Amino acid sequence: MEVTGTWYLVLSALLFTIGGVGLLVRRNPLVMFMCVELMLNAVNLTFVTFSRMLGDIGGQTVVFFVLVVAAVEVVVGLAIIVAIMRRRPGATADDIALLKG
Repeated sequence: MEVTGTWYLVLSALLFTIGGVGLLVRRNPLVMFMCVELMLNAVNLTFVTFSRMLGDIGGQTVVFFVLVVAAVEVVVGLAIIVAIMRRRPGATADDIALLKG
């Protein structure tokens, strides 16, 4: 059985759906953060698949920039979320909106 680009696109759609449902259903900020990362990686998989199917390097270039942005997001976002969770162990996404500087 040969794995074609369609399989990768279906996998990407499945991962994006799982991330989207997790983002909408879960209220824990850390889990929501991981769901966003899952969605970003699904989009990256789509870009790489289309880049390979079309023989264009543009998609891979976009993936490089998305990975850089995701790395920055992880550094800043994860630090903020961990700091919040240390102060309020049971904090939800609704509690974060109430935080003061």
